[in-house]
Amino acid sequence: MSQPSPAPRLRSVALSAFLPAALFAIGEGAIIPIIPVVASDLGASLPFAAFVAALILVGELIGDVPSGWLVSRIGERTAMIGAALVSIVGLLTCVWAPDEWVLALGVLLVGLSTAVFALARHAFMTSFVPVEIRARALSSLGGVFRLGYFVGPFLSAGAIHLTGSTQSAFWIHVVGCLGAAGVLLVLRDPTAVLRERRAEAAAVPPGEVLTPGEEKVAKEAEGLFRTLARHRAVLVKLGSGAALIGAMRAGRQVILPLWAVSIGVSAPQTALIIGVAGAVDFALFYTSGQIMDRWGRLWSAVPSMVGLSVSYLALSLTHDLDARVGWFVAVAMVMSLANGIGSGILMTLGADLADRADPAPFLGAWRFTGDAGSAAAPLLISGLTAVVSISLASGVMGLLGLVGAAILLRYVPRYSPHVPRELR
Repeated sequence: MSQPSPAPRLRSVALSAFLPAALFAIGEGAIIPIIPVVASDLGASLPFAAFVAALILVGELIGDVPSGWLVSRIGERTAMIGAALVSIVGLLTCVWAPDEWVLALGVLLVGLSTAVFALARHAFMTSFVPVEIRARALSSLGGVFRLGYFVGPFLSAGAIHLTGSTQSAFWIHVVGCLGAAGVLLVLRDPTAVLRERRAEAAAVPPGEVLTPGEEKVAKEAEGLFRTLARHRAVLVKLGSGAALIGAMRAGRQVILPLWAVSIGVSAPQTALIIGVAGAVDFALFYTSGQIMDRWGRLWSAVPSMVGLSVSYLALSLTHDLDARVGWFVAVAMVMSLANGIGSGILMTLGADLADRADPAPFLGAWRFTGDAGSAAAPLLISGLTAVVSISLASGVMGLLGLVGAAILLRYVPRYSPHVPRELR
């Protein structure tokens, strides 16, 4: 009997794979722009508001370490459902937070649960998607999340406008998490089906069989720190560039809403501006892949980093101008354009560097490196804002981005040389 083609096999799991991710992403996209605004409304200073916003990324970094072990023990679907429920606890804490400290705790919980959901989602896709279409499937998954980050802020703006409360935006993510958990509960777990098929082929009980995704996360959990040490040369060199990519992206998510607070832009207007910027970002995710495939990774990575760097530097000079709101809108759009051009660059570089026979350990270390940069940048912005000013924080981020562009320009050709598509 002939095997089903990859496309029908992908369609057969698209609902299970993409719909929960889309619901979760829409909720996350709704809350990210308003976290600094809520913190400010609860009495936080501008630096502490930046710190609260950073905690969602700090939580993701902390959650990266045990998430592989957890997913390998309880399975992808169960982990995703559990992560959604824990996220709801954090979100309700944010909704009813009486002060900025309780809000910070809720945001940290959301970050921890996001790490588990993210890894489980990746393993879920790894378990199901045929190898021959895996890149397209994962690219589509990335597009689903960018769609969520585009739609979410508009929903947030609407909720705030209707209720008059910035904290009402957290309910959007509560609904998204409930929807994601509901979809996962209602639809049959495809991982269980795969386990049954592999058990039949191996003539062993299904309980003794690991899916490809479970094998991946188990190896990733067991070998993270050992892999960091073994691959320290490339992780220090090109990995430092990856960390700065993560830092520039994460810093953008924090500094834009924080900047809006500092220049007096209202919460609904902030959400709308960031939502429109998200549309620009979303529109370019496939174009970025075409650039990397046709001309090489360098032509996506370096222009993206330079564009982000110039945007940070321009923003740092506009805080006290009469046209500061117009400059803020323009910089937000240029940042999204630059970020969109670099869509997928971290996953692609990681895939280029990983051992094809056993990619999981290196990919875990690579992701940890990028997440370290993502967590550090908002803390740096918070600290500089507290000690000096938000303008200086933006300027420093711009300079770091130029350093990152130089690192990528030096090491991407060495570690990820481009092979023209027609010669592969």
